[in-house]
Amino acid sequence: MNEVIKAITGRRSIRAFVPKEVPKELVDEIINAGTFAASGRGSQSAIIIAVTDKETRDRLSEANRKIGGWNEGFDPFYGAPVVLIVLADRSRPTYIYDGSLVMGDLMLAAHSLGLGSCWIHRAKEEFESEEGKNFLKELGIEGDYEGIGHCVIGYYDGALPEPAPRKENRVYYK
Repeated sequence: MNEVIKAITGRRSIRAFVPKEVPKELVDEIINAGTFAASGRGSQSAIIIAVTDKETRDRLSEANRKIGGWNEGFDPFYGAPVVLIVLADRSRPTYIYDGSLVMGDLMLAAHSLGLGSCWIHRAKEEFESEEGKNFLKELGIEGDYEGIGHCVIGYYDGALPEPAPRKENRVYYK
């Protein structure tokens, strides 16, 4: 089987990570892969914020938990030590699709390097909040960006989950 197709069919969403640091070289390799995602008219409208600092990661996790309505102490990032936040420029008509393709490429790149990943939602709400807007200002990010997702990355705890059976009647030919 082709290595790309093998990565696509083998990747799983991981929701349990071990507390082990991911080497910066691997994080950089994953991010680089994300920058090659297709985008409308080649606009490259999506940006990636790499969060590897535990204090910042925990602050974002707590904000995400509150938006999700979970009980105190729950970690919506499942213990992953790395959070890659994807935002996209709202002025582009394809910004949601562009950011979604970046998310997909980040997850595939992580899997190809032996790491687990999961797309965590609520980035839209997070970066529409004052706290989120202030976070972007701290980084010097200006513009009208919408949060597309958080790609959490780390070494998975346990075995890679088995794939769910593929649903029928999802492909049609004429």
